[in-house]
Amino acid sequence: MHTQTYVLEFEKPLRELAMQLDALQQQSLESNLDLAKEVAAIEKKIEHTRRDIYTHLTPWQRVQIARHPKRPYALDYIDLLCEDFLELHGDRQFRDDRALIGGTAFFQGQAVMVIAQQKGRDPKERISRNFGMPQPEGYRKALRLMKMAEKFNLPVLAFIDTPGAYPGIGSEERHVSEAIAVNLREMAMLKIPTIAVVVGEGGSGGALGIGVTDRVVIFENSYYSVISPEGCAAILWKDGTAAPQAAQALKLNAATLLDLGVVEEVIPEPMGGAHYNPAAAAESLGHSLQKQLKEITKLPVAKLLDARYARYRKLGVFEETLTRA
Repeated sequence: MHTQTYVLEFEKPLRELAMQLDALQQQSLESNLDLAKEVAAIEKKIEHTRRDIYTHLTPWQRVQIARHPKRPYALDYIDLLCEDFLELHGDRQFRDDRALIGGTAFFQGQAVMVIAQQKGRDPKERISRNFGMPQPEGYRKALRLMKMAEKFNLPVLAFIDTPGAYPGIGSEERHVSEAIAVNLREMAMLKIPTIAVVVGEGGSGGALGIGVTDRVVIFENSYYSVISPEGCAAILWKDGTAAPQAAQALKLNAATLLDLGVVEEVIPEPMGGAHYNPAAAAESLGHSLQKQLKEITKLPVAKLLDARYARYRKLGVFEETLTRA
């Protein structure tokens, strides 16, 4: 079993079994006793428990996995999937926002423009990257790079991982909502293939600000929502601790997004989450991106734009039926 220093509440039964296994193996070594049967029994129980836990996750548990501090971030996937990534800085108006990064790279030999929201690992980096919450200059930098990609006919790969755009006073003073709105408009009209992947959290307009793409894919333990569970709970129940109930009501499940047509593909993760085997998660993502990119790069620009328009026009369609009393 892959051990983790950070254990989620619902994973504690696994941690306890792992400790029992370690103690039994240590006892076998120290007393020179044959405890192979007992060890095999606990290993079997661990495997059964793991499958039972991770195949019956609630929406709130998936949110917790999406936020796991060991979960691979955008730069991890870029390092594993791309070559010669060259980060480009600044929005040419105010400053460089480290919560939103971007630059050129090669993906499977093809030149691409990468746009990504990046959280930090340690406290210093988290503060530097503003916990993955971009400010207006981050979205304006993203737009600058997407326009550059359009000029040089480079496909755009966008990695979404944010709880939302930064709602602070400075961000509002510099018009974060306007920056996001401009991105929505301009991304809808880009004359190049674009793909977004939700690698962790996909919170509200902060995620959508780089997510109006031809294709959207999502990891199975990621979420993509108009609001965080805590925000929803605070509005509806006036109580942030009702987040698990809110996650259920919001249907924070990647499979639901696929059924609704919000995403084109759900990428499977290793058992327990992408942080258990980042290389395997990156390999699955690579196959998905390759497939999606191959399909949309074949389309003429006019058909690409028509398909993108149709994709977003059909979102939110519903039917009403009248019932007679």
